[in-house]
Amino acid sequence: MQQQLTIRLLPSEAVSDETIKDYISNHLSIKKNSITGLTHIKRSIDARGKQPAILLQLNVFINEPFTGRARANPLLDCVSRDAKKVLIAGAGPAGLFAAIKLLEAGIKPVIFERGKNVRDRRRDLATLNKEGIINPDSNYCFGEGGAGTYSDGKLYTRSTKRGNVNRILDLLVFFGADENILYEAHPHIGTNKLPHIITEMRKKIIDCGGEFLFEKKVTDLEIKNNKLTGVITSGHDKFDGEALILATGHSARDIFQLLHQKHILIEPKPFALGVRVEHPQQLIDSIQYHCPVRDNFLPPASYSLVQQVDGKGVFSFCMCPGGIIAPASTAPGELVVNGWSPSKRNNPYANSGIVVSVDEENIRPLVKKGGPLAAMEFQRAVEKKAYNAGGGRFVAPAQRLEDFTRKHHSSTLPRCSYLPGIESVALHEVLPGYIYDSLKEAFLHFDKKMKGYFTNEAVVVATESRTSSPVRVPRNTVTLEHPQIEGLYPCGEGAGYAGGIVSAAMDGERVAEAVAQKILRK
Repeated sequence: MQQQLTIRLLPSEAVSDETIKDYISNHLSIKKNSITGLTHIKRSIDARGKQPAILLQLNVFINEPFTGRARANPLLDCVSRDAKKVLIAGAGPAGLFAAIKLLEAGIKPVIFERGKNVRDRRRDLATLNKEGIINPDSNYCFGEGGAGTYSDGKLYTRSTKRGNVNRILDLLVFFGADENILYEAHPHIGTNKLPHIITEMRKKIIDCGGEFLFEKKVTDLEIKNNKLTGVITSGHDKFDGEALILATGHSARDIFQLLHQKHILIEPKPFALGVRVEHPQQLIDSIQYHCPVRDNFLPPASYSLVQQVDGKGVFSFCMCPGGIIAPASTAPGELVVNGWSPSKRNNPYANSGIVVSVDEENIRPLVKKGGPLAAMEFQRAVEKKAYNAGGGRFVAPAQRLEDFTRKHHSSTLPRCSYLPGIESVALHEVLPGYIYDSLKEAFLHFDKKMKGYFTNEAVVVATESRTSSPVRVPRNTVTLEHPQIEGLYPCGEGAGYAGGIVSAAMDGERVAEAVAQKILRK
């Protein structure tokens, strides 16, 4: 028979299947050799008490053959050259998973990616970090795999109603991710492992008849009688297709501007903006695990914080234990920071975005023009001010945390993982007033929730501004098509329908299903 149970173990006990079986044997009063195997359903950490514990939800096989976990295999058939084609703008998770879903329906995906493949993209990131020179089409946001490839690879999502989370995780394991993402409470792949997975996905798509076109930015849409017939890319090349899945990501400002110029309906969307805060990882460990030194069997500690300040939400975003702060800008003269962690999360720093909700009411006094691009222009204006404050070459303006709240100049700055470097700047002169005031108040409250968080050992780095798209591209709630342009399917994070790798992948699959249903009905 099979039996599911939840057990609580010390961290050192939870790493050994033999120790786990000993516990199960005692707990169920059965012989250990009657346990023929077990699979993990969920693994989480309970650090509320003085002694952190591991909670394991298990499926135990007792006196029956162990079958293990079913392996996913995408049901891809090779499509013919004359198969119907769907164009996909963007090779991020939304675009890649949309391509797999289309192939399962016998439709050929043609993927346009403005950036480079993951291997060549890495060189441009090195140039940005070491020399302060940015390639606007190949950076932390643009290129094969999208923004998630080189910015951490967190897989946790709350968007379970929008698609099949387990299918997305199963497919990632099929393409090379560790199986533990299937049961960890907060699954994470790591920036060092994601490129291989993305490469394997591309190979599979190509082997099954799909097509990738790198360094091919979509520059125009061909529309006749409010129906999309194709796209024009950099180099003035034209491509026809049955539909276009627009999955260009939250930073493709040229796409938002193109849609606006062509009088295609778009809308401003609330987002969040703030800073990235970096602490010594050892400090976060001691706060969260209630001990001076972290147990070697525990992972580097993370945190999640939220505080309401004058009706505005201030919250942690993309927390990276054992991580690195990276320059996530997409254009010269604009400074954006983000964070990432390798799979082992073994760097000496912990960083997190701490951001403030931004809506139209906040934007209106700070942007001359209103309209659907107002939030985007607000975002851009803050990024430009941060770049100038840092002195150029993507050096980031920074301040010690206590000094930040007191408007004190930091005469020195602690060591920081941000490779282009940091410069001591009074950040209340860089950030919009209400953003600064909200952050200042929230930091004081955060210290009540995590005693020791508020310290000058921590450094505040500006600016974290690409939390989500500042624009929404509307779509029909049933057909998922744009309400104005037939054949245009807004998709993923850039269109305002996802936030992170898993939710973007689910949205890509959902849109691809809608596209396939319409095409196959013809």
